[in-house]
Amino acid sequence: MGDVSDDPRRRVPRTDAVLADARLGPALATLGRARVKEVVVAAQDRARAGEIAPEAVADEVVATLPLTSATLRPILNATGVLLHTNIGRAPLSSAARDALDLAAGTTDVELDLATGGRGRRGAGALGALAAAVPDAGGVHVANNGAAALILAATALASGREIVIARGEMVEIGDGFRLPDLLESTGARLREVGTTNRVHRADYADAVGPDTGMILKVHPSNFVVTGFTSSVPVADLVGLGVPVVSDIGSGLLAPHPLLPAEPDATSELRAGADLVTASGDKLLGGPQAGLLFGDADLVHRLRRHPLARALRVDKLTLAALEATLRGPLPPVRAMLEADVEDLRARAVVLAGKVGGIAVDCAAQVGGGGAPGVELASAGVALPVEAAEALRTGTDPVLARVEQGRCVVDLRSVPPEADARLADAIALALVRAPG
Repeated sequence: MGDVSDDPRRRVPRTDAVLADARLGPALATLGRARVKEVVVAAQDRARAGEIAPEAVADEVVATLPLTSATLRPILNATGVLLHTNIGRAPLSSAARDALDLAAGTTDVELDLATGGRGRRGAGALGALAAAVPDAGGVHVANNGAAALILAATALASGREIVIARGEMVEIGDGFRLPDLLESTGARLREVGTTNRVHRADYADAVGPDTGMILKVHPSNFVVTGFTSSVPVADLVGLGVPVVSDIGSGLLAPHPLLPAEPDATSELRAGADLVTASGDKLLGGPQAGLLFGDADLVHRLRRHPLARALRVDKLTLAALEATLRGPLPPVRAMLEADVEDLRARAVVLAGKVGGIAVDCAAQVGGGGAPGVELASAGVALPVEAAEALRTGTDPVLARVEQGRCVVDLRSVPPEADARLADAIALALVRAPG
C-alpha cells in the first residue's frame, strides 16, 4: 500500500491560498468573492480528479474566470440574418449603450426637476417616439410587441369580439399562437374569410354590436402566394369599430428596400386607430412594444390597470430614446450596406484566413420582411468550421448551406472584421480535418 503522503490530491492548495493569488484581485473586485470561489472549487475538483496538476490550480482559475458576473457571452453574428431572435435580435447602437450606462444609476425617469414633483414617466422617450411618427396623435410603450397587442385587446375587446382574418391567425416565436394570446384577454375571436382569401364584405358582415375591434395582423414570418386576397386598413375604416393594425417589425416609415413591409406612418395615414409594433426589430432598438394612434384611445390604454404590469423600465426607455434620437442604428446600417463593399470585405477576409470569397443572400429575420433576400457576400469555409466557430473563445455564429460553412458579412459590422478574422483563424486550427 502506497504512502498517502505521496497522493497528489494532498498537494491541492487550500481555497484561501488560491484566493490570495494577486492575479485574482481584479476578478474579486468585479465578480465578487463568492463567484471567484466557485471557480476555485471547480479547479480544485479537477486537480483531485487528476485532470490537472495540483500546482496548476491557480493558473486554471485565472484561465477560466468569466469576464463578467453575467453568463451571457458576446457573439459575432455571421449568419446573414440581421434580426436573429436566438441571439437577441437588434444589436444596440453605441448611443443606446451609452444611454443604458447612464440609466443604470438614479435618473429623472419619473421626476420633474423644475418643480421637484412627479413627472411623466419616460417623457423623453415618448417625445422622441412622437417626433418619429408625427401622424400619431398619441404614443405609448409597453415591454414587448405582444404586450402592446394584449393591452389593446384587453382595453378594447375584453368580453367582446375581435374580428380577424382567418389567414392572419399566426403563430409567433417559441410556439406562442396569436389566437391563444388574444383569447387570454377574455376576448372572443370572430374569424372571417378563408386561409388564403378575405374580402371587405367578410369584415362588414361580421361587425356588430358586440364587436370590440377589427384586428389587422401582418403575417411577418411567412408568405402566402397564389390565389390570395387581403383587405388593407384603408378599406376597413368606416365599419364603426376601432381598427388596430399589428405591423410587427417596427418600421416607422416606408423603406425602399422593403416595399411590402407595413410601417406605422402609412397605417395611420390609411386610417388605423391604433398601430402596434416591436422596438427590437427594424427600428433597431431595445425590446419594447410600441403603440401609436388616436390620442384619446392611446390615453385610454395608458390609464388601463394592465398598463402598469406591462410598463417598461428606465433602461428600455433610455435605450429607446437614444435609438430614435441618435445615429443610424446597426440594423439599418446592415440593411442598407452596399453589396460591393461587402464583396471587398469578403476578399480581404478570405485572403487572411484562406477561405473563398462568395456571393450569398442575407435576410431580415426576426419576423420581418419574409421572403425578401438581400444580396450579400461572405467567406466559404469547410463545413466543420461552423461548430469550431460557435464553440470558440470568441463565438461566431455562421450558417451551413450546400455542404459548407458560410460567414455572411452583411450581419457583421465592418469594425468587427479583425476580430472575426482572428476567430476564424483559431477555429480552423481547432476544426477536425
